Amino acid sequence: MFANFTFENPEFFWLFLLLPLAAAWYIWKRNKQTAELKISSTKGFKVKSGLLSKLRPVLFVLRLLVLALIIMAMARPRTVDVSTQTSSTQGIDIVMAIDVSASMLARDLQPNRLDALKAVAEEFVRDRPGDRIGLVVYAGESFTKTPITSDKSIVLDALEDIEYNDVLENGTAIGSGLATAVNRLKDSEAESKVIILLTDGVNNSGFIDPNTASELAVEFGIKVYTIGVGSNGTALSPVAILPNGRFQFGNVQVEIDEDLLKEIASSTGGKYFRATDNEKLQEIYAEIDSLEKTEIEEFRYYNYDEKYRPLVLLAGGLLLLEVLLRLTLFRSFI
Repeated sequence: MFANFTFENPEFFWLFLLLPLAAAWYIWKRNKQTAELKISSTKGFKVKSGLLSKLRPVLFVLRLLVLALIIMAMARPRTVDVSTQTSSTQGIDIVMAIDVSASMLARDLQPNRLDALKAVAEEFVRDRPGDRIGLVVYAGESFTKTPITSDKSIVLDALEDIEYNDVLENGTAIGSGLATAVNRLKDSEAESKVIILLTDGVNNSGFIDPNTASELAVEFGIKVYTIGVGSNGTALSPVAILPNGRFQFGNVQVEIDEDLLKEIASSTGGKYFRATDNEKLQEIYAEIDSLEKTEIEEFRYYNYDEKYRPLVLLAGGLLLLEVLLRLTLFRSFI
């Protein structure tokens, strides 16, 4: 509640050290100027009430309060309301091309390759508020899941909806997936255009050669980061479909065309990564996130509300009260 309450001149608080000194001086002076007179009777004198005499130090207390309020006013208390506005100065358009073939259900990543990818990709999307992002999925053929958009909720919903199904022809058409992603970006006017191509296999399907697709990426100024997903050796992967429609799993040799993925990345100015487990996959997306940064301009607007005026008014009121009491109730008798 008081996080935005500040004092512009806090050095004036050092003046509070004078208040105890003033109190000590008042007590010393009062004791020194007070004399005792012993008489048998006070009937011949007109004296003030004994209660008022005892309350006379209230005048000094009021004066100390006035001084304290003036010191606080001099420190200039105020509230600060800060509003921030950001804008992208260099937007990046990104298309994630994701392999959704049956092998992406392999369980060398937890719970499987596809679900592990979706979790990391969702975090990647959330961390890039200033960019436009699109999705392409491919197996034996490819299609656009989401055109490039700045609406992250659409992209996140589409990511969540990605799953293996038998609608797409089985296989791994790396060339087709890359070409579809290039087609989504070729007309983009963004300063930087990036494709993140992920696969766990070799190019064994489709009608477009991966090298041709990478040449198209170079022609349109698109950088491609390639990711090979899969552990070294064998992985528990789908090998058959049971009568109940579920997959039967067995240990299958992991085969990734790393030479092709390295060539695509190198020719387009990108980089190749190998994700052998969940942690490595997360590190890869974090590195891509750091390599492709969007420049952000931040504008901060400060609205100050000065609070010293009520303190000054209160100090003036207490000072007036002290003067009135001194001239009336506590007026010294002659």
